[in-house]
Formats: sequence, C-alpha cells, structure tokens
Amino acid sequence: MKYSIAYGQSLLEFTLSDDIKVDLIRAKQEFPIENPKQALLNSFSTPLSSKSLREILSKRKEGNICVVISDATRQIPSSIILDALMVVFDDLKILDEHIKILIANGMHRKCTPNEIKEIVDQEVLFRYDIINHDANDDQSLDYLGETSLNTPVYINNTYLNASIKIITGFVEPHFFAGFSGGRKAIIPGIAGKETILANHSAKNIKSPNARFGVLKNNPVFIDADEVLKMKQVRPDFMINLCINQDHQISKIFSGSHRIYNELVQYQEKICFHPISDLYDVVITGNGGYPLDRNLYQAVKSMAIGEMAVREGGTIISVNECIDGIGLASFRNQINLELTPEEINQSIIKGKLNAPDQWQTQILTRILSKADIYVISSIEAKNLGNIGLKYASTIEDAISNCIKKYGSKMRILILPDGPKILPVLQNQ
Repeated sequence: MKYSIAYGQSLLEFTLSDDIKVDLIRAKQEFPIENPKQALLNSFSTPLSSKSLREILSKRKEGNICVVISDATRQIPSSIILDALMVVFDDLKILDEHIKILIANGMHRKCTPNEIKEIVDQEVLFRYDIINHDANDDQSLDYLGETSLNTPVYINNTYLNASIKIITGFVEPHFFAGFSGGRKAIIPGIAGKETILANHSAKNIKSPNARFGVLKNNPVFIDADEVLKMKQVRPDFMINLCINQDHQISKIFSGSHRIYNELVQYQEKICFHPISDLYDVVITGNGGYPLDRNLYQAVKSMAIGEMAVREGGTIISVNECIDGIGLASFRNQINLELTPEEINQSIIKGKLNAPDQWQTQILTRILSKADIYVISSIEAKNLGNIGLKYASTIEDAISNCIKKYGSKMRILILPDGPKILPVLQNQ
C-alpha cells in the first residue's frame, strides 16, 4: 500500500507490503480561517483580558513599539500578523521609524536576508527596522535579576526599552517546553545565552515533566513563564495563533498573556491520540518545511516517535534537512567519540556543557531506547558517530527492520509532525 509523509515543501511517497501490520494516525481536521487578516483585526478590537490594541497604542507616550516575531524555523505566518498590525499603525499615524520588528532567534543563528524575505512581506521589509536578536551580543541585553529557579535573566534591550511591547507566536505541543507560543517568544526567543542555557539546563530537561503537552510541574515552562510575567518584561499585547497541518491559521487569540491558556486547551483537545500498545517501528517527521530544515530540528520528530515506540524498537525520522545538520555546536556533539549513554550522562553531570546540549540530551535519551533511521538529504558520512543510522529510502529502512523484528512487526505512521501525538493509554 502507498503512503506519504510531509517532506520539505512537498510529500515523500513510499510503499509498504500489505502483509505488514500498519496503523496510520492523521491529524484532526482544522478548518482554516477564511480571512485571517480581518480575523486578526477583529481580535485586536475585541481582545481577551485586555484593552483593545488601538486603545493601548493611542495612550502610548514617546518611544518605540517593539513587535517580536518568530524566526525562519517556525511555520507561523508572521507576514499576515504584521500586515494586520500595519493597518492599525497607519490608522493611528504612528511613524515608521517608531516601529521595531525583533526576530526571536533564541540561540539559533541570525536569519539571512533571504529568510527575512520569507518571514515578512516587501512593504514591511522596506518600511520598518527589522532586528535580528543575537543571544551572544551582550550590548543588546539588559540584566533583570534571577528567577526562583536561579536563572539569570538577560533580555533584549530593544524590547525592554520599548514603550509598547507586542509579542507573537503559535501554540502547538513542544517536545520539552510542553507547548510552544506564549512565553517562548521571550525565552528562548529574545533572551541572552546565559538565560537560555539555564532555562534549558540538563536538570530541567531531565525532568519527566519536560515533555510534549505537559505544563504542570514542567521546570522549563515554569521558569520562562515567571520571566514573562516580570513587570519589565510583561507584554502590553500578545497575539498567538494555531496552525493546521497545511500551515493555515485555524485559531486566533489576542490580548493579555492569559490568551495562552485558551489556545493550550484547544490544542489539548485535538493533538493527542490514545494508543493501546507500543510499536516496533514508528515512521514520523516534523510536518515538512520549515520545521524539517535541519537535523537539529529533526530531533523533535524523533521525540514524537519516542512516545509510541517500544524499548528496542526503531524510529524512522523523515525530514528533508535542506540546511544540513544545523548549528555547529550540535554538529560537534553528534561527532563525539562516546556512546549515547555516555554523552547523556556527561550532560546530566555537567561534564559536557555547551550550547544546544538539550537537543543532544534528548537525542541520546531516545537513542538509548530505540534505533533511529534518518531519511533526509544528508549523506551518511555527515550523520556523526552518535548512533544515527542512514537509509536512502523509507523502504530500505523498513527492509532492515523486517530483518530485525520479522514480518509480523507492527508499524505506526505519524505523517503530520506534532499536530497529532500518540499517548499510551493507562499512563
């Protein structure tokens, strides 16, 4: 039988024998909002737990307006949000030079000019000052103290110095922060390196509550949420969305930071699917471009597979990885002359302390449970020596699995990334 899975900006088709037991779980249908720009404008006028955006901006004193948007690794249609905001700015005759668009890169590299063109439309590009956040640039950061979990708080000062602060984001399950959106625009989005490293510490990532869909007792969430609510940081207005599997806007809320809870509750209803048993093989991906643009991001799909694969099973991770491995520090970590268990313990014990160690920590945790085949544009020689397996096609990977588990193995296909997540019943 033929199947397909999102791969880059298209679909990757593959065929599995009808003799193999295969289950397929698709994301629940989310209908797109027909006129998202108008829906955004409506939400600005009737926000949740907040004055209208027009009223907030009308009472603005001197100073800049800072709008925080996601970087190129996120699928949120920031251009539509900015187009709607531009209508309000123009109606109120706010000068272009008072608008600062801040790209929340976290510890990712800066967005390239071509990537910025993908994120915003041409009018925004030419009218407003667009700033790439740099977590390593001390001059662009201000120190605000520590959180109750002893995280030093360094935040971009373009944002802190703005008279009006607007943050944007999209909400879906996140593999260690519970859900994306909300406070993630601040940490890691526009935070300093020390802040991100502390929030994403080995201790926090090790927590059994640092998982998909978990906010309660999740130290990564709790720590960042505390920073979001600090007086100096708290946004004046927040715009968060949900996106369907076709990358179309399906839900919009604007207003105070409390809107986040509404979208989390919506995601909890549609994103989790019960399974009665674990599988020998799980085929999954990140839902296509832009989330599958490098191996670093592909770890998220492997964490999806982890939720449904049995001990000693196999995850087949299908991500185009058009940008290759990703960050240099991650490349170094997957080439260490150590076993996954040794790397994981080195991170937990603090012997290995480097940027992006959380991705490696999660990857090695998964590799300790299951084999991982990578289906991508990356050559086998570039997958490092951490234990990732290469296969040129899904069919080749399945052939190897048949040799290992036999033809009676059970396969689960999850083709829509974090839009649908398996949850073992009675857990």
